Amino acid sequence: MLKNNILVLTFVLILSACATERPSLSAVDGSAIPPAFAHFPDIPFPTDSFIDLDETKALGSGENWIGSLVYTTPYNPSSVFDFYVLEMPKLNWIEVATVRAKISHMTYVRGNRAIQILIEMNGKDNAIVTVTAIPNTNGIGKL
Repeated sequence: MLKNNILVLTFVLILSACATERPSLSAVDGSAIPPAFAHFPDIPFPTDSFIDLDETKALGSGENWIGSLVYTTPYNPSSVFDFYVLEMPKLNWIEVATVRAKISHMTYVRGNRAIQILIEMNGKDNAIVTVTAIPNTNGIGKL
C-alpha cells in the first residue's frame, strides 16, 4: 500500500513539475476546479470536495485515466447522487444504470470508457464517493 501511495505521489509531482503555467480551470457551471481534480477533467466534482490519496489508485490523466478515485464531500449522499444525474450528461456521459440506496451505484459510458460511481454516507451529513474508470471495450453506449 505504501508503494502505491508513493507511486501516486510521484506521478502527481512529475505532472506538476511539467507545468510552466497554471491554466485557469473551471467546472461545467463556471466554478473553479481544485488543482488535484484538474487531472480528471472528464468527471464533474462537487465543490469543497477533497481527494483521499490513501484510497485513490489512478493512472494517467486527462480523459485517459483509469483506476479508482476516492473523495469526500460535505454534501449528503442524496445531493451527490442528484449532482451526478444533472452533471454527467453535460460532459456527454450516457447513463447505463443507477440505483439510489444506502450505497448508491451509478454507471455511465462515453466512447471507449465506462465510469462507475459509488456514493455512501460518511459521518453525519457527508459523503464518500468512489469513481472508477475502466475501458469500455464491448461497445455499450457507442453510437
